[in-house]
Amino acid sequence: MNRWKDWYEQGIRDLEKAKLDIEFKYFEWACFSAQQASEKVIKSLGLFLGVDLWGHSLTEMLKILSKNVSIPEELINKAKILDLYYIPSRYPNGFPEGKPSDYFTEEQAKEAIDAANHIIQYCKGYIFRKK
Repeated sequence: MNRWKDWYEQGIRDLEKAKLDIEFKYFEWACFSAQQASEKVIKSLGLFLGVDLWGHSLTEMLKILSKNVSIPEELINKAKILDLYYIPSRYPNGFPEGKPSDYFTEEQAKEAIDAANHIIQYCKGYIFRKK
């Protein structure tokens, strides 16, 4: 059973969560939720293509997928932004002092959501065009 659609739909839901995080000023969580949304939708595309993707690096997963589909360099750059938010957005020991909420800004959160939107739109366009 190929569960690409489950991964895709949860990724879309995670992106909606990221938008709520901004609304309530949880900027660190908006960054992480945007990363998670992208990760799930990229994994969805992998499942759709029959490519097994593991791990959490969006950049690496897109590089693996580039063997099967053309991945624009702009998408790789968006993935690199989001990869930076996987760990430090959640753990205080990601910084010399303070907690993640001391370091993340609304601007970063909006940039993360924009990056996730680009990645998701690319994956969505491929999945639903080829289906």
